[in-house]
Amino acid sequence: MIIIIKKRRKMKKLTLIIYALIFAFTGNLFAKEVNIFSARHYDSDVQLYQKFTAKTGIKVNVVSGKSGALEKRIIEEGADSQADLYITADAGRLGAFAGNLQGGLTSSAIKSAVPSNFRTSKWVGIAKRARIVYFAPERVSGAELAGLTYESLADPKWKGRLVIRASNNIYNQSLVASLIKNNGKRKIVEWSKGMVANMARAPKGNDRAQILAVAAGEADIAVANTYYLALMLSGKKGPEQQAAAKKVKPFFPNQDGRGTHMNISGAGLVKGAPNKGNAIKLVEFLLSEEAQNHIVNNTFEYPMIAGISPHPLVVNMGLDFKQDLKTKVVNYGNRQADALEVMTATGWK
Repeated sequence: MIIIIKKRRKMKKLTLIIYALIFAFTGNLFAKEVNIFSARHYDSDVQLYQKFTAKTGIKVNVVSGKSGALEKRIIEEGADSQADLYITADAGRLGAFAGNLQGGLTSSAIKSAVPSNFRTSKWVGIAKRARIVYFAPERVSGAELAGLTYESLADPKWKGRLVIRASNNIYNQSLVASLIKNNGKRKIVEWSKGMVANMARAPKGNDRAQILAVAAGEADIAVANTYYLALMLSGKKGPEQQAAAKKVKPFFPNQDGRGTHMNISGAGLVKGAPNKGNAIKLVEFLLSEEAQNHIVNNTFEYPMIAGISPHPLVVNMGLDFKQDLKTKVVNYGNRQADALEVMTATGWK
């Protein structure tokens, strides 16, 4: 009897050890959390994560910072990184970081929500933005704007009349990468020379600074993303910027060709993500009607999924413009080095 009891005690101890080992290796499969490294600086995103937690019980931990710093941390931490999702703006940035991302964003919910040109297996768009031209209506005629393309911004008629951000800006790098994809590198070298010649001043400031320059009469046209004008018009940046925004008008280039340049805010699945399943669930939630309505009404971006109306201030810019749905945004990362080389070589500061 004593021998039997001893054997039972040994078996119980062994069973407990086995359970402990199983939990150690699979515990993360049942973890109720997801870790986001986010370069998006919107308080509204945090509110969105809170909605996700309320629905699923999955806690969202957010590490915020600039894209470069976040990417550096993920790379340096390597296998020890707790990052599940990297969320940032611009497909060019996601594409350049793709070596540190893994496949897996291929669920039926994601694939049905996001058009193929706005996603890969490693990252997907969660909102869209357009990079367009703004003009001063009292100084730029309709005839000058007729048929305007990104390519024709290098026309000498715009000499001394154009403002745009610096060459190290990722939005510009992606725009130029798109132009290289559609026109070839050699042609865009000449185009970039024309752009530099047409600049009213050396590049400085963010997108709002370009719009403000046009409003102040320092230039006649500017290149900037759509949501910046809506943000200024909303009054969230103060009455002075709101008044300035009312002095300019938006124009959507390339309407007779491939359409206006489109980019994304997106989410990438980090290699070794400890909570991969929860990360995928969060991306699926971000592509739901509830989340998409929340995003567009707080950040003034365009929805990624069909059937959602943008914020009224964005609607007022016009929704009947032709989007470039031909150029896959993965090219922005693939051609990023070429784009920067072209701009640097032609004196684009």
